[in-house]
Amino acid sequence: MAGIDESQPFVSINIAVLTVSDTRDLHNDTSGEVLCERIIAKGHHVYERKILKDDQLALRKQLGAWCSNPDVDVIITTGGTGVTGRDVTVEAHRAIYEKEIPGFGELFRWISYQKIGTSTVQSRATAGVCMGTYMFALPGSTGACKDAWDEILTYQLDIRHRPCNFVELMPRLLEE
Repeated sequence: MAGIDESQPFVSINIAVLTVSDTRDLHNDTSGEVLCERIIAKGHHVYERKILKDDQLALRKQLGAWCSNPDVDVIITTGGTGVTGRDVTVEAHRAIYEKEIPGFGELFRWISYQKIGTSTVQSRATAGVCMGTYMFALPGSTGACKDAWDEILTYQLDIRHRPCNFVELMPRLLEE
């Protein structure tokens, strides 16, 4: 049966949060704030929080730095997943993925469809793995961040979630 196995101990992980926006700062970054609040409330650690402009090279550099840091288990980005010319977060993610996790984007859009209907097709939410680090690219809306965390990530980033979860696979991500 799917759910949280309360007989197992919780394992806290380190999560880096990156907001991608030309207009946000720490005072008006509601999406980044929502993610950080939820990460902490769940018992995980916000390793670092940053805001970067929509610049693919700068994003790739930051994502790569976090992926090469053994203290960072997960990276969550918010913003830049749409279809406009400035939306380059997905390209930055995919440039460094070693493996993509297509089911994340599929499930996110299914959940989003229940709330915003066909507008969900404009989201290119994605996930993947790079150097043993999970990476999730979420839309920039606060509602989308809540949906992704509350309905997917809170479970998949909890080692007690059954029948399976991302955390239990972490020691095997670098297998050859």
